[in-house]
Amino acid sequence: MDHLTALRVFRQVAERNSFAEAGRRLGLSPPAISKNIAELEAHLGVRLINRTTRRMALTEEGRIYLEHVIRGLNALTEADEALCPIKAEASGTLRVSAPMTVTLTRLSAAIPGFLSRYPGLHLDLHLDDRRVDIVREGFDLAIRGSDNLEDSSLIARKLAVMPHVLCAAPSYFEAHGKPEEPSDLKAHTCVRFSLSGHADLWEFRKFGRTESIIVNSRYSVTSSLAVRDALRAGFGVSLMPYPYVADDLKEGRLQSALDDWSTVETTLYAIYPSRQHVAPKIRAFLDFLIDAFSRE
Repeated sequence: MDHLTALRVFRQVAERNSFAEAGRRLGLSPPAISKNIAELEAHLGVRLINRTTRRMALTEEGRIYLEHVIRGLNALTEADEALCPIKAEASGTLRVSAPMTVTLTRLSAAIPGFLSRYPGLHLDLHLDDRRVDIVREGFDLAIRGSDNLEDSSLIARKLAVMPHVLCAAPSYFEAHGKPEEPSDLKAHTCVRFSLSGHADLWEFRKFGRTESIIVNSRYSVTSSLAVRDALRAGFGVSLMPYPYVADDLKEGRLQSALDDWSTVETTLYAIYPSRQHVAPKIRAFLDFLIDAFSRE
């Protein structure tokens, strides 16, 4: 028995006082109407309708049951209708997890403009450099940076690629000299972003040759902004995503080194649970992210 169908059949029969009229209303044959009522009565263990070949009437149990069925079916209809605005436009609460530095340096200034376009949307943005489990923790979408995105049942939309640059303050290079080869870094003070996928091993490539440098650091920290502060203070040298230090390099607060070597790149992805039935609020934020990163 399809319980929901049986309840709808019972309501139509009771309200129209006719099996035939209920069948026409629901697009079901008379035998199908009778079968649904019989199965519902068997399920409940009571008789709901007294019927003869000429007339029908609800039993006392049927009248009591009808009141509850009407309330239940009306509540289901209201629940369906409540989703209609959400299905049609970006509204409701959108929970997003994003890396702190990426958001503060590349997105946060544009978010108020995004929200102004969708007055029915509430953004619950969690800034956290750790890798979240978006399904278990209830996020609609996460921005994730990765050198190599692992296989996953989640959907990943590529947003941007961030090249890295080795850099330090001019005062640091004046005191310790600029490295001319990756191997020179063994004699330098390295500042380590500990959540990076390449935190312990920095790789440099040139003319098909690769040099891997094991990072021995006195200072490890879980924030790229803290790494940048240490570099600005002349404490050491680090491998940084270029967008995080672009202004520092342009204005002379930091200087790059090993410019003739290529090194790692971090790809930013928008991660969300499924391609099917993507909610308008998620689609709107994806479009915002794609536009924001393409502008840069």
